[in-house]
Amino acid sequence: MNIPAPIITLTTDFGTSDAYVGIMKGVILGINPNAQMVDITHAIPPQDVHEAAFSIHSAHRYFPTGTIHTVVVDPGVGSHRRAIVCQTDSAFFVCPDNGILSYIVQGTETACRPYRSVTIENPAYLLPQVSNTFHGRDIFAPVAAHLSLGVPLASIGAPIHDVVQLPMPTLNISGDTLTGQIVKIDGFGNAITNISEEVLALFLTTGARLESALTGERDAYEIRAGSARLKRLNRAYAEAEAGEPLAIIGSFGLLEIAVNGGSAEARLGLKRGDAIVIQSFA
Repeated sequence: MNIPAPIITLTTDFGTSDAYVGIMKGVILGINPNAQMVDITHAIPPQDVHEAAFSIHSAHRYFPTGTIHTVVVDPGVGSHRRAIVCQTDSAFFVCPDNGILSYIVQGTETACRPYRSVTIENPAYLLPQVSNTFHGRDIFAPVAAHLSLGVPLASIGAPIHDVVQLPMPTLNISGDTLTGQIVKIDGFGNAITNISEEVLALFLTTGARLESALTGERDAYEIRAGSARLKRLNRAYAEAEAGEPLAIIGSFGLLEIAVNGGSAEARLGLKRGDAIVIQSFA
């Protein structure tokens, strides 16, 4: 019987022009030559913890159970911030304790699913010398590799129950108005919001009203995003005229504001944190 190679993913703000990512992979392979490594992204904007938190939350659910996710976006490297491992019912997360796990932790808490977290303390699972500037190499990569060999969480360090969480974008419903926020601008300039398809459907009271918006009944509601006033949801980007803004439920199940063949960020001047307002006329 063939035992699948353990999967270790890497998410960083290191880019690919320097040797940092390759060095982390070298450390992992030196400890577990059978590790299967997957790069989620190394293009997180420098020190952007929220972007890292959203990215790993969006990606981790598509990996096999037991995957070890190593996330290194670490403006506090060398400081007193903790290095941690968090285990959920589907994965391990090895990262600095700076808010990177905000979406993960809040998702498990909302779903009433348990998780365990420990500080990384045991020097047996680190490199012999730990620098003040490259914990990805000296702490996070070796711990991920040892976890892939079956080292139990309790051997890594002491339990903690106060994982750092960032203030999260909020949703507000007041009467006939739903207000959310843009949580990410992707590489195409699409503005991804924190308004899920489920929340939108509930806001409109029935799925039939959501369907009416998708089929072109333009009096169901209005979506206000920057200067855009959108009267319907599109099923595909191409349903809008070239260069025109549109609203769509994207691949993460979240409402997105986009421009067919262009960038909503550039066309509408949108940025992360901007409000998206939906008014129902039903």
